[in-house]
Amino acid sequence: MSDQNNRRRSSRKGNRGPGGMVISGEKANNFKGTMKKLIKYLSVYKISIGIVIIFAIVSTVFSIVGPKILGKATTKLFEGVMAKISGTGSIDFGYIGRIIVLLVILYVAGSLFSYVQGWIMSGISMKVSYKFRKDISEKINRIPLKYFDRTNHGEVLSRVTNDVDTLSQTLNQSLSQIITSVTMVLGVLVMMFSISWQMTLVAICIIPLSFGIIMIIIKYSQKYFKQQQDYLGNLNGHVEEMYGGHIVMKAFNGEKKSIDKFDGMNDRLFGSAWKSQFLSGIMMPMMNFIGNLGYVGICILGGWLTVKKVIEVGDIQAFVQYVRSFTQPISQIANISNILQQTAASAERIFEFLEEEEETPDSSAAARPENIKGYVEFKNVRFGYDPDKIIINNFSASVKPGQRIAIVGPTGAGKTTIIKLLMRFYDIDSGQILVDGRDIRNFTRKDLRSIFGMVLQDAWLYNGSIMENIRYGRLDASDEEVIEAAKAAHVDNFVHTLPEGYNMILNEETSNVSQGQKQLLTIARAIIANPRILILDEATSSVDTRTELQIQKAMENLMKGRTSFIIAHRLSTIRDADLILVMDHGDIVEQGNHRELLKKGGAYAKLYNSQFEVA
Repeated sequence: MSDQNNRRRSSRKGNRGPGGMVISGEKANNFKGTMKKLIKYLSVYKISIGIVIIFAIVSTVFSIVGPKILGKATTKLFEGVMAKISGTGSIDFGYIGRIIVLLVILYVAGSLFSYVQGWIMSGISMKVSYKFRKDISEKINRIPLKYFDRTNHGEVLSRVTNDVDTLSQTLNQSLSQIITSVTMVLGVLVMMFSISWQMTLVAICIIPLSFGIIMIIIKYSQKYFKQQQDYLGNLNGHVEEMYGGHIVMKAFNGEKKSIDKFDGMNDRLFGSAWKSQFLSGIMMPMMNFIGNLGYVGICILGGWLTVKKVIEVGDIQAFVQYVRSFTQPISQIANISNILQQTAASAERIFEFLEEEEETPDSSAAARPENIKGYVEFKNVRFGYDPDKIIINNFSASVKPGQRIAIVGPTGAGKTTIIKLLMRFYDIDSGQILVDGRDIRNFTRKDLRSIFGMVLQDAWLYNGSIMENIRYGRLDASDEEVIEAAKAAHVDNFVHTLPEGYNMILNEETSNVSQGQKQLLTIARAIIANPRILILDEATSSVDTRTELQIQKAMENLMKGRTSFIIAHRLSTIRDADLILVMDHGDIVEQGNHRELLKKGGAYAKLYNSQFEVA
């Protein structure tokens, strides 16, 4: 899975081909539609983009005019030298000086315009990146959990990072480059024809030959660039997996196998990288060789035209400069289609995410969860993650305020699904779930979830201090309240043995505390939230028996007067529950208290007794 994720990530970054040409690793399925959406998205910056276009054109025009003016200075210098040699005159340094001053002004103004348009365009691209990331961040909170069930996290992360970065970079570099390149080609072509149409035709003849060689090299090199990115993704994925699971790898003596696999991947990466770099490396020498042939032809033809008095000496110098300025934007224009494809591919993936189906909007006339007593009722609830595979068939149960409800059953019976429906992480297909007689769909999700305190089997903590992680249950809690909650959850005992105590920072993997300690911290977080309804999903599964007894005592106090739902596989922890619901295949097959269910000798009795069987 990690290999696949890395392949996806690496391929989306786009591949830079020979001669600086970007080779698109991925193309948009709907290029026109995506570009229309992107243009509409950029319309808010139309004034700034208009200024960029004007400044880019002006800057390019100044650059185009320069060689023509410099040619006049060269002609004047040549005429002065010839006159001095023949004794009929001297070099007009005043005229040449005025031209140099004019050129300095032109080039400085052109550079200034170029700098300003680049600065504005950078600002636009950063604002677009910020807006895209902001929209994606807000969208994540509105997307139902089923989207994340079918989409791996690397895919979502790639859209937030790689695709937005690609769009930002190509937008920053390409828009002004397209304007500059088109203006440069058209302007230079006009100036070349104004000097000599014969030399212009010679210069233009070089272009098909250059493009022929570029296309041949790209045809062979593109597949190696693509392979290079794929193999790099595979290699990164292998390293990531081995680093993440290095304890397991060492425990099973997998070092040699891991190294052999790495060497094989590294050899493939070396082979594709060498070929791609070799082919890209011969691009510039070939282009320079063809360009030099063109310069030879232009110089010979220019010399002949000068002798014939058709053009001046300075015009040859200006023309050679124009030819140099002509070939580069031609290559850039040829590259524009790839750049736009890459931009469209990234934009399409971003827009696909932003257009994903959202959660059912909360009712505008939502009820306020005030004075909640904790009465919960399930009425003929039916639900399936997939419409073709129903998990909860016809679930009905009634829970009185303050009762402790244990939900037990084999793996896959639907226990945790019931809790997800109660918290409205998913909406039921049919039936009703009522809290204090009101359908939970009549509350906003935020208000509904504020009623519950939840402790999951998988303890989730974030990179922050222990104090901050406990306070996550109620952000306005004081330090004293946090410590009281920690004492109630038996966290205070071990915190004082840690360096810096409550101020100790948990690392990103939270590996500097044990699994049991993590579970205790999440219980403390639930205690400080002071909820009306508690949900404990295997809350004591990761702690030892002695700590479990301590937590049970803390839970006794916490659950007084609160409706509590307890999911447990260790049935010894739920013997004191007021009501035990035994589930199997999405239905309640038995219900009652511990003693009643044992007397029946049914499904619950079998589950309970199986814990004490000796093989």
